[in-house]
Amino acid sequence: MEQIIDIVLLAFMVVVAIAMIRLRNLYAVVMLSGIYSLLSASMFVVLDAVDVAFTEAAVGAGIATVLMLGTLALTFREERPPKRRTPLLPLAVVVVTGAALVYGTLDMPHYGDPEAPIHQHVAPRYIADSPLEVGPPNMVTSVLASYRGYDTLGETTVIFTAGIAVLVLLSGVTRRRQRRRPARGDESREARR
Repeated sequence: MEQIIDIVLLAFMVVVAIAMIRLRNLYAVVMLSGIYSLLSASMFVVLDAVDVAFTEAAVGAGIATVLMLGTLALTFREERPPKRRTPLLPLAVVVVTGAALVYGTLDMPHYGDPEAPIHQHVAPRYIADSPLEVGPPNMVTSVLASYRGYDTLGETTVIFTAGIAVLVLLSGVTRRRQRRRPARGDESREARR
């Protein structure tokens, strides 16, 4: 049953991705992007990665969608028509990259394999020593907050920096648009002439 759910979610994700590629209306693309994020969050829940699902739902479907809608409010609704050129080079790059990724996963252990190296090396130590060394009963919290504390701090810093960069970019676009618009008094004077 779980495999059927995985296949259905993946099929929906493929359909949404193809629709995003085909559409020219950027508002529709943003909405489909939020739907794609929610579908991937659902996929993470099915795969028992609830912490990753929360992050995907909050950042992908929540914050990213709001930021993209804010950006669209300052720019154009429709994508400009592409210049006519042959898409063979980008297609070749995507095919080669995809083939390399598939080749890289061929020797990975099967999902849930109890004999996988991660289950033999790292996980038993965290399960046995985490309550004594760290204290929190939640295994994910103890790993992210203590064992990988600096890594989590670095990820938070990257996300914060990216958010500040987006806000700076949006404020720059807003200032440029305000400079281009004439003041209300200037519009009436232009109309009288």
